[in-house]
Amino acid sequence: MCRKDDLDDPSKNCLPRVYYKRMPPTQAESVIKNIIREIGQECAAHGEIVSETLVAFMVKAVVLDPSNGFNMDRTLIKSDVQKLVKHCVTRLLDNKNPSLDTIKMQVYFDMNYTSREEFLEEHHRVLESRLGSVMREITDNRACAREELESLYRKIVSYVLLRSGLGSPTDIKIVREATAALQSVFPQAELGTFLTLSKKDKERQLKELTMIVTGIRLFNRDCGKGGEGIDDLPAILHEAIPATTQHIDSQLQISQEQAYRYTAILEKVRQNPLMSVQLQPYMLKEALYNVRQYEIFLQIILSDIITCAQEVEMMIKKLGAQLEQLKMIVKSKTAVPTSQVFPIFIALSNLWTSFQDETVLISVLSNLTSHLEAFLGAHELLFPEKVLRGLLDGVTVKTDVCRMREQMEDRVNAEDFRKLEWLFPETTANFDKLLLQYRGFCAYTFATTDGLLLPGNSAIGILKYKDKYYTFNSRDAAYSFAENPENYINLITEKAKKNAELIQLLELHQQFETLIPYSQVKDVDKHIKPITKCESGTQTDTHILPPTIVRSYEWNEWELRRKAIKLANLRQKVTHSVQTDLSHMRRENGSQVYSSKDASTQSMKEGSTRVPRPQVYIAGLRGGRAKTTCGVKVNLTRAIDET
Repeated sequence: MCRKDDLDDPSKNCLPRVYYKRMPPTQAESVIKNIIREIGQECAAHGEIVSETLVAFMVKAVVLDPSNGFNMDRTLIKSDVQKLVKHCVTRLLDNKNPSLDTIKMQVYFDMNYTSREEFLEEHHRVLESRLGSVMREITDNRACAREELESLYRKIVSYVLLRSGLGSPTDIKIVREATAALQSVFPQAELGTFLTLSKKDKERQLKELTMIVTGIRLFNRDCGKGGEGIDDLPAILHEAIPATTQHIDSQLQISQEQAYRYTAILEKVRQNPLMSVQLQPYMLKEALYNVRQYEIFLQIILSDIITCAQEVEMMIKKLGAQLEQLKMIVKSKTAVPTSQVFPIFIALSNLWTSFQDETVLISVLSNLTSHLEAFLGAHELLFPEKVLRGLLDGVTVKTDVCRMREQMEDRVNAEDFRKLEWLFPETTANFDKLLLQYRGFCAYTFATTDGLLLPGNSAIGILKYKDKYYTFNSRDAAYSFAENPENYINLITEKAKKNAELIQLLELHQQFETLIPYSQVKDVDKHIKPITKCESGTQTDTHILPPTIVRSYEWNEWELRRKAIKLANLRQKVTHSVQTDLSHMRRENGSQVYSSKDASTQSMKEGSTRVPRPQVYIAGLRGGRAKTTCGVKVNLTRAIDET
């Protein structure tokens, strides 16, 4: 499914790629829009108004159907386009076809349903945008005169009432009560200070004043001293939620009973081929798809309403506790510190805003349920009660629960399949949260009976095949499917091409990515993995490798600089200690000084001196021919100027 906003983007478009495969993007978009416009005009000429989203989906459905003869691998020519338009118009004007009703239901639900979080976010965004103009009139105001200041104050009161949603700003009683509450926390004399604030500060203060005034009015209402124009939302929700739940439960029961009867007839037809030919014009399977899709949508809405009921119950308890706490603080005092009561007033305001959100959400879900009933009209035309009774003659109608109980004991034996993985409730932790293929319907039965929907029984075992999970209504069906899964998966895909409503009904989004519902685009790749329970143990050595962390390492150069300065300063410090008579002999005292060290100095210029080495030679010491030794002393020392 697609949204109207996606029609301008070929990458997201619901139409097949064949239209722009060999064309420039602008030309492809033009062709797409022309086809959609032409189909819409043809339907309007026959008195049927259809949305562009519905037309886009129908075009895709017609192209996918092999019986229409469209080739997805080539660009359509003019005759193909005319043929396509004719097929689409014919199907869109067939008001007695349950298949068309199912597609319309899917398109409507996709266009109007959002998750709880997205709805509340969008709701708050719309409220902020509506109050934007009033907020700007206040924050951009430059009042100076007395009359202008009074007018500004009245605008602030109106803003407080509009933002809180507690009464109309045109009701004089409500305005007086809100003005009195506002003056108690924000007198008119403080407007001068307010005007000097920046725009963001003004907006913040206006929101805080709104919450405080809302809390004061809610407290006065609880005390019976005010609360003009304030609806009792807890009481309204206390009545609306059970009524809405009861209505949805009744519709869900009716749709389920109808689905059970259609299923019983189809099982009877499967055993009698002649009966199949007789019932072919009645489109019994298409009617079963229609009522099953309606049942699924009701379950989604009912789940949201149950969540609303839980939130409301919790908020009612919080509201009572906050009011009791506030009464204990105030009692009969004439003046109370703002630091004690303002947070409680703000908490009361936030709780009341949540009550308002739940009220709007319940209203939207209730309206959505009512509009879905309009897509069930073909059942009464095709299958009146008298016709159904005749077809059900001699047939036992079984509920989904009864079918599961019949096969509960006949479970799959995982040892019969060595190469396939089977999951069971007692061995898988998040067994109930697995994302089952085909919304939990039996894949084998659907593939082999030309589209019969039977609920799968998870208790007999879930087959995990290529990270997807399949359920079956019986052990025999599970064993047959496990022998050749790809064959049956392809059969289901081919069946979905003939009945396009099965794409969303069975969640075949990965096989047909261009038809993914907008509300499910973000969740396509989200899968809950099973946690299989088993006994296991591991043992490793502690610190098998020596640590390689350098504790003294510091990557920050500024930290290194800080340490260096600290060490440099420490060199000039001396540790002192004193000891008194009282501390004597009680603890050790010590002092620390730097020890003496060798010091040296160096001049700017090096200099040296050198004297000649004395050298003296004495000749004749060894003697000679004469008896008397006569030595001769010779001074060989060089002169100083020669060195």
